[in-house]
Amino acid sequence: MDIDKLRQLLTHVQDGQIDIEQALTELRSLPFDDLGYAQLDLHRALRTGQPEVVFCQNKTIEQVVGIFERLWQFHDRVMGTRANPEMAAALQEKLPEARYDPVSRILTLERISLRQLGEEAPYGVVLSAGTADQSVAEEAAQTLEFLGSRVVRAYDVGVAGIHRLLDKRKLLFGADVVISVAGMEGALTSVVAGLVACPVIGVPTSVGYGASFDGLAALLSMLNACSTGVVVVNIDNGFGAAQFAHLILKRLCQENESHGKL
Repeated sequence: MDIDKLRQLLTHVQDGQIDIEQALTELRSLPFDDLGYAQLDLHRALRTGQPEVVFCQNKTIEQVVGIFERLWQFHDRVMGTRANPEMAAALQEKLPEARYDPVSRILTLERISLRQLGEEAPYGVVLSAGTADQSVAEEAAQTLEFLGSRVVRAYDVGVAGIHRLLDKRKLLFGADVVISVAGMEGALTSVVAGLVACPVIGVPTSVGYGASFDGLAALLSMLNACSTGVVVVNIDNGFGAAQFAHLILKRLCQENESHGKL
């Protein structure tokens, strides 16, 4: 149950539209709902502002569908990551409004759309070093969009042709946070952090030849970046980078609203 639903429930009690017993029945699933194979954290949206997200990888199709169906009863917006096409097809049979993107592997359900932010709003830039990193980059970008943050993409701007990155200087200089997605040696993140004044979140990917060790080389390069202002998430973790970036952008939006800028 999210904040809006709880506020609506309390308003209905206050107005006499439902009685206390009915309200208690709706609240009994807080703070979690035990499905046997999963204990859904229905209280998370009240604590953190965002509901639980389903990590679909290594779950069965039946588990993914069951979790989505249950979360959909309590939330107006539900998201799952690392879903495969078979999971998406099975969910869409039960809930036709479900949307699936095969590039990011993200599954979503939305009853309501979040407020669209204008060009004056803080924004995050998602960079990818190469086209091969796009799946992870899109996981980050689409997660940010689902959470309600403003996102600008710039893909295939790796250091092998650094003039492509420098062509995005104006975009980068105006950013409030940058997510830098790179495999191979992961050099993009350190270069970007040396150009911008905002936080940079490095996402190493498992893209690369044998000595990249499935992303370990890029991870170590980013952790050892000589540029300052860099934080690093786990290999291929576009979702985690987006969650962190959203916290930064959300706080900036709140500050702007308090000063009447949005």
